[in-house]
Amino acid sequence: MADNPFAIFGEALVDRFPDAQQILGGAPFNVAWHLQAFNQHPCFISRVGHDATGDKIRQAMLAWGMAVENLACDPDYPTGTVQVTFNDGEPGYEILADQAYDFISAQQMSADRHYSVIYHGTLALRQRISAQALNELSAHHQGKIFIDVNLRAPWWHKETVNHWVGKAHWAKLNDDELIQLAPRQNGLKETMRVFLAQHELEVLVVTCGSQGALAIDRSGEFIEVEPVDDLTVVDTVGAGDAFSAVLLLGMQQGWPLRQAMERAQSFASAVVTQRGATVQDLSFYRPFVDAWYLD
Repeated sequence: MADNPFAIFGEALVDRFPDAQQILGGAPFNVAWHLQAFNQHPCFISRVGHDATGDKIRQAMLAWGMAVENLACDPDYPTGTVQVTFNDGEPGYEILADQAYDFISAQQMSADRHYSVIYHGTLALRQRISAQALNELSAHHQGKIFIDVNLRAPWWHKETVNHWVGKAHWAKLNDDELIQLAPRQNGLKETMRVFLAQHELEVLVVTCGSQGALAIDRSGEFIEVEPVDDLTVVDTVGAGDAFSAVLLLGMQQGWPLRQAMERAQSFASAVVTQRGATVQDLSFYRPFVDAWYLD
């Protein structure tokens, strides 16, 4: 039995919006935040700077009930910040080099912990130190690995990302990212089928923005879900992370893939009605907790 259902590995940062609002973010942080609200108590492994922004992240985690023993403080590099811009409603991200999350080390992790699922993205693996830390975390891992692909130019290389996908059991990415990584086929479904087989994945999930999402498993069955109708969209920052959090929850709870996809789409549809990727109000989560019998 795993000591903890989830190890969530990667960046914690602050998203700065055009109106000067600052909201906690980073795909792995967002996923861990949601899982905590779903009563899962994930182990979040990251690194922040010795600065006010890092203190803000640590204090927010503690107030949310999250464990912080694997959130290290880097003496040399700043806490990650991202400038968010919008173009026709689609978010863009200005990501800086040499942020604290680039230097997650194996020494800061609990060596004797075991997990059902390791979740990680791709941004925090751009530096060798963090990549080596994830390799060490995964080396003796007996459970599943879930990769959440986030291609942020210029911080990725096709061969490297495909290498990490090949180590995973589940992969999630959006339709544009799939086109950039996969051999082009005749249509989205066939591209997904080839990508799943190429990387020997158990499940591949592709999100398609306002069109919903698609999943395929090893049986070759496709599952399609669509967003809730008549949404009042505030912004779509973190929608994919919300989707990933519920897929992870479904893995842990043993939900059938179709049910996990439907619930993930429902939760992501709720998140886009909020500003930013994290919601600091447990009442937002209560309808989902009650409906999914998570208490």
